[in-house]
Amino acid sequence: MSEVSSQLPADPISAVGVVTSPNKAPDGYCVVAQTTDGSDADLWKDALFKSKVNRYLCFTRKTEPDVVVDMKVTDIKEALPEGFTPVPETLDTKETAMRKRRLCVRMSPRTAAQTAVYDIQIIAKSKYHLVNYTCIGEINNLGIWYRTGDVPQHRSSQETSIAANTDVPSNTARKTMSRPDFELQCSGGYTKTALDDVPFAVSEKFHGDAKQIQQVNLMGITIKSLAEIEEEFHYNFITELSIAL
Repeated sequence: MSEVSSQLPADPISAVGVVTSPNKAPDGYCVVAQTTDGSDADLWKDALFKSKVNRYLCFTRKTEPDVVVDMKVTDIKEALPEGFTPVPETLDTKETAMRKRRLCVRMSPRTAAQTAVYDIQIIAKSKYHLVNYTCIGEINNLGIWYRTGDVPQHRSSQETSIAANTDVPSNTARKTMSRPDFELQCSGGYTKTALDDVPFAVSEKFHGDAKQIQQVNLMGITIKSLAEIEEEFHYNFITELSIAL
């Protein structure tokens, strides 16, 4: 039996298909033409009669927006599993892909997938187990196994630019406004603005004795000074103090 590599391929599988012959697979597709022990991996072969019909599983790792995250083998009469898409026909001749059994795949956007299918192997004996692989079922007495792995997430150029900007040290001079007279000038740890050194004071016209402020009558409302309010409403609490004592 040929040894299956323990090293995970560099890229996940982005599409799965079926062809009628190993040499009829589309460009960029790998055909699973043999089982792990070197025998024919024809998924249609009739055990009693020699058949001219052949079906071989194939897949590609071309960089596509979507990747294969799961696979299932179901009976043709069973309901399609939720979220799965069947492989209904061959890629080369557009004929029925399988008989009695149905191969289904579940796709996900590459950017949203945490894990994906990286490799597919076919085993002639179901009792044999591949390390790090999962069996999804049997077709024509051949076990189909796949291996999953983490999907690397590549940040876009825009995300990289944003991340780079957030790494700029806080003491680096930055412009916060477009007008030159409002530019921040950084000197050491002190930030100086255009409003620095501008004196702030109450205008002299508002200076004067509060008692000299004339009363203002606005719509019958008399505005009084603080001194007038204190004089009119002053209360010394003598009665309350005498009771308490």
